[in-house]
Amino acid sequence: MNAEQYLTGESKHVEYKLTIPKQSINYTKTVVAFANCQGGHIIFGVENNTWQVKGIPEDQVFVIKDAIANAITDSCEPMILPDISLRDYQGRTIIDVAIQPGMQRPYYIKSLGRDQGTFVRIAGTTRQADEATIKELMFEGSNRSFDKAPCLGLTITDESVDRLCERMTDIAKGNANSGENVKPVTRRQLLSWGVLIERDGELLPTNAYAILTGNEAVRSIVQCGVFKGNTKAVFVDRRQFTGPAWELIEQAYQYVLRNIHLGAQFDGVYRHDVYEIPPDAIRELIVNAIVHRSYIDHSSIQVAVYDNRLEITSPGRLPMGQTIERMKEGYSKIRNEALASAFEYMGYIEHWGSGIPRIIEEVTAAGLEEPEFLGGDTDLRINIYRNTQDVVLGEVLSDDGNSGSDVAKTDVSRQEIDPDVGITTGLRRETDSDVGITTGLRRETDSGGETVTNDEVQTTYQQRTSILDALRIRHELGIKDIIEVLGVQERQAQRIIRSMADSGLVRRVGAGRTTRYVLPDNNGDERQ
Repeated sequence: MNAEQYLTGESKHVEYKLTIPKQSINYTKTVVAFANCQGGHIIFGVENNTWQVKGIPEDQVFVIKDAIANAITDSCEPMILPDISLRDYQGRTIIDVAIQPGMQRPYYIKSLGRDQGTFVRIAGTTRQADEATIKELMFEGSNRSFDKAPCLGLTITDESVDRLCERMTDIAKGNANSGENVKPVTRRQLLSWGVLIERDGELLPTNAYAILTGNEAVRSIVQCGVFKGNTKAVFVDRRQFTGPAWELIEQAYQYVLRNIHLGAQFDGVYRHDVYEIPPDAIRELIVNAIVHRSYIDHSSIQVAVYDNRLEITSPGRLPMGQTIERMKEGYSKIRNEALASAFEYMGYIEHWGSGIPRIIEEVTAAGLEEPEFLGGDTDLRINIYRNTQDVVLGEVLSDDGNSGSDVAKTDVSRQEIDPDVGITTGLRRETDSDVGITTGLRRETDSGGETVTNDEVQTTYQQRTSILDALRIRHELGIKDIIEVLGVQERQAQRIIRSMADSGLVRRVGAGRTTRYVLPDNNGDERQ
């Protein structure tokens, strides 16, 4: 590092100290944080507020240097050996304490103990590590993978293992160009991947087994939402998906496709449906989030659709040795080795490390901005920005970038008709006879034409879908349940559910305060 780079300010890799503090813990905890993360430099002789280089008095340089070295080696566990050097900047001497990323994690302040003395570096600050982060560091330090560890409390049978093998084989054949060439998954294969382990002649499931089968012994949830505007202030719809890992991929993927624009391009007389964001890139991002997230962190994967972007957030800090820059270049650092092997077999992963570069290539080839990668300290967030200027409802761009004909304009839609919800979500569609709604520029009613925006239609579509999904799980809902599901006021909830009852999408049971709503084929009893 050149001396001039010291003046660029503190960051996740650089911290300033004007002089050596009276309490060594004021800098040794940063030493620990650097060792637990990606390394860094503590620069003594620079003001942290003004970034001005004041220097260390010449008669104190070597005394301070020795004191720093002794404090670090005596205070940190396991032992950290810093690289301390003296540097000259404009006639002033500064002390550079360089800390390399450690391999024996977690590192901690000996006097505080591991639980209280472990620190990490987050966005230019040193923070005490929480329990999940400490556990993650322990797996990194022992060169183990959490998904290969035994899943405590989970039991398996021969039948359940056979079902998993058959399901994974079916998925692999479905994703392969030639399913006949796919070899069936066997128990021996699950053992080699780490999905199963053998102890005293007995097969035991690992955390990867729980994730693959959707067992709640390991938290594996994908939260999806649509938001009006570019922040989370106003949500239009939200879903939470659980289940086997491959089902999470498909559910989240289809959710995104339902909530982004579908347009058309024309090659001569041939019409091609085109999503505003390449579907392959969307699927790849979701697969990456599920395969590479930290399952020690109990947070959920979040998939959010805003007016200006698709945002996917994966829980957990980047694994040891990985950075956003290296990831974009195709460098692969596998956190969940068993999952990665299983997903590669099933055809969700082509080559380790190739996913992110391929996403960038597909997105930019579609005329969108290069995806934005944020975080890495506590989670990884990836944004794909939507082209709100060139792709709009009611207009389809031809290959040359010019607007298509009036007929072509009708081809842009959020979604084709959903008979279960009773709403058509394309532009300038025919009126749905059940609800009397057209989701294009105008809505035809018995009283005449009424202007309606596509946002209004999409909101109604999502609200009805949310209620129907909740009914499939709970079997019946009261008005308070509907308020909770939709996150709206009682009057709006009453209006929505009455409309659904009037159109036959739900059935009203009871009266007054005891009114409940069920699906039309449900007589109010628990489904068998």
